[in-house]
Amino acid sequence: MQVLRHLPPTIPNPDLLVGLDTGDDAGVYRLTEELALVQTVDYFTPVVDDPYAFGQIAAANALSDLYAMGARPLTALNIVGFPIKKLPHAVLGQILCGGADKLAEAGCALLGGHSIDDAEPKYGLAVTGVVHPAKAVTNGGAMAGDALVLTKPIGIGIVTTAHKRGLASPATVERVTALMATLNKAASGAMVDAGASACTDITGFGLLGHASEMARASGVGLEIRAAAVPILEETWEFLRAGAIPGGSKANLEFITAADPVGGGGAAAEGGPLVEFAAGVTGEMRAVLADACTSGGLLISITESRLEKLLGLLAAKGVETRAVIGRAVAEHPGRIMVTE
Repeated sequence: MQVLRHLPPTIPNPDLLVGLDTGDDAGVYRLTEELALVQTVDYFTPVVDDPYAFGQIAAANALSDLYAMGARPLTALNIVGFPIKKLPHAVLGQILCGGADKLAEAGCALLGGHSIDDAEPKYGLAVTGVVHPAKAVTNGGAMAGDALVLTKPIGIGIVTTAHKRGLASPATVERVTALMATLNKAASGAMVDAGASACTDITGFGLLGHASEMARASGVGLEIRAAAVPILEETWEFLRAGAIPGGSKANLEFITAADPVGGGGAAAEGGPLVEFAAGVTGEMRAVLADACTSGGLLISITESRLEKLLGLLAAKGVETRAVIGRAVAEHPGRIMVTE
C-alpha cells in the first residue's frame, strides 16, 4: 500500500470493475454484460527443497487469487528466473512439471511463458480467468453481522522458515508441502454456491494483513477470536526457536503502526489497523501476522448462509472450515483481536 500510493491515479474506465484501489487479489475487466476477465500474477523463490513440489506450490498460489474472486481459471503463462549455469536443467524441468500438473488439476491451459537467467530460482505464473461481471467476489463486500470463515490453518511461513534452518522433520515438511499445494478450488466453489459477501486469500501479508484490506475495502470493522484461528501445531515450537520470517515481522510492525498507510485517513485517525486485547500474547500476535505461502480463503458471509457454506465446504472435502470472527459496524477499517 505504501508503494502503490506513489502510482499515478488510474485512468477512469467504466469496464475496469476491480483495479488497484482496494488491494484486491486480482483485477477484473468487463468484456461484455455476461463476461469479465480476471487477471493476476505471482512468483517467488523456493519455499521447499523439492523442485517439483515448489512448482506445484507456486502454481496453486497464483491460481488462488482467481479462486478468491470466485473466478474460473482459463490460461496461464510461466514466469521463470533460473541460474542456468549453476543448477542442472533437470531442476528447472521438474519445477515446470510441478506447475503444469497443478494447472491441469485446475483445468487451466498453459500457453507458454518467459524465462531469464537469474542468480536465484524464481517461479510463478500470470493467470487469466473469467467470471460474470455481477458475480465477482471482491474483498470489498463484507457487511456488518457477517461471519468470517478460514479454510486453511496458518503458521505456514514459520514452518517453512524452520525447514530452511533444518528444524522441521521430514513428516512436517511433507504435510505442510501438501497443504500449500492444495488448490482453493473446492473452497471457492463452496463460497460461490453459498453466496458469500466477500473473500480474500491469505498469503504474504498474513491473516491480519489481508483481513485488514477486507475491512478497509468494505468499510466495516472486523473482530477476530485468536483462540478460534486454526494454527499448525508445530508453529509454536518453531516460533520459540526463533524461526520467524522477516516478512512476518514486517507485517506485524505495519498493522500495529500508528499511521500504517501514510498520509492520515480514517484508519490512521482511529489508530493502528489492528489492536489486540491485553490477553493476546506476543507469540500469538506474531502467528496471526505470519507471512504465508498459498494459504486458505478468508470468507465473509451472512449468518443466514453460514451453515450452508460450512456444509458445502465439508461436502467438497475442505478439511479446515473455522469460524474465526465477524464483521461489525464499529471501528470501520480496523480489526480488534480478542483472546
